[in-house]
Amino acid sequence: MSNLDLRPTPSLCGGSGRTGPVRDLQPGKQVPLGESTVVRRLLPNLGRRMVGAWCFVDHYGPDDIVDRPGMQVPPHPHMGLQTVSWLHAGEVLHRDSLGSLQTVRPGELGLMTSGRAIAHSEESPHGHGPLLHGAQLWVALPGEHRATAPHFEHHAELPRITGGGGLSATVVLGELDGAASPGTVYSPLVGADLTLRSGTDTRLPLDPDFEYAALTISGETEVDGVRLTPGSLLYLGCGRTELPLRAHSDSSLMLLGGEPFEEKIVMWWNFIGRSHDDIAEARASWMAGTRFGDVHGYEGDRLPAPELPPGALKARGRVR
Repeated sequence: MSNLDLRPTPSLCGGSGRTGPVRDLQPGKQVPLGESTVVRRLLPNLGRRMVGAWCFVDHYGPDDIVDRPGMQVPPHPHMGLQTVSWLHAGEVLHRDSLGSLQTVRPGELGLMTSGRAIAHSEESPHGHGPLLHGAQLWVALPGEHRATAPHFEHHAELPRITGGGGLSATVVLGELDGAASPGTVYSPLVGADLTLRSGTDTRLPLDPDFEYAALTISGETEVDGVRLTPGSLLYLGCGRTELPLRAHSDSSLMLLGGEPFEEKIVMWWNFIGRSHDDIAEARASWMAGTRFGDVHGYEGDRLPAPELPPGALKARGRVR
């Protein structure tokens, strides 16, 4: 997925900043995406730019797209990150400059590692279903892996954990409670989809070395005593060995976590680099039609890059 903001704010991420357990409800903002989709952008936000290596979180839907085109994100570039596509309803057709063509459906992982350079498009396919609901997330690649060869993975089968008291979890990426996703990761992290039956009152084991956040997808839950509604992101900090969860209705949420990302990075538009020059060179290559390759089969033009801001982009700490 692309950041379609024509005036993107540089996100100055990375650096140390470990905290103990906290309960910090993060504000999101409504952002138009393509022709007919509006997303809730939850990360980066005014107070926090990363959770582990997770650096970008959009939650969208559930949207009625019966008589609408649904998601239509034209070809655009990525560098220095992984994109994670996760659906609760609907389908997304992925195309990329490697020649990948894959429809991602609910409960399946679409994972694209951009590495040094890739381009892709995402769209609701012709004859799509009536609803679109899901999340799009990015993971920052550590410096030693940011120039890796780009590749795309599709995993239709993912490990599940069944806990007591009405909790089940799908491990989307990374590891949780001894279960590991088949998706390739480059730093210690976890992304899991949690399903809770109404009346659930349980505790989920966590890694105290990770920092965590919870994103409510549907229903109403209490996460460590904080009541959340859909589209809410609660930052939980580090140092936790377990997470209290309660559900007031049938609910689902995403648990995101990882070791705090110690590197300083610059995230601007769809690129992650370590300096202004990294970003400027990537933008120039995209506009010149080099480096990122071509996406074939999408019915429409590719996205032009926005103008760079007047001042030099600088890498600073990951927390304001």
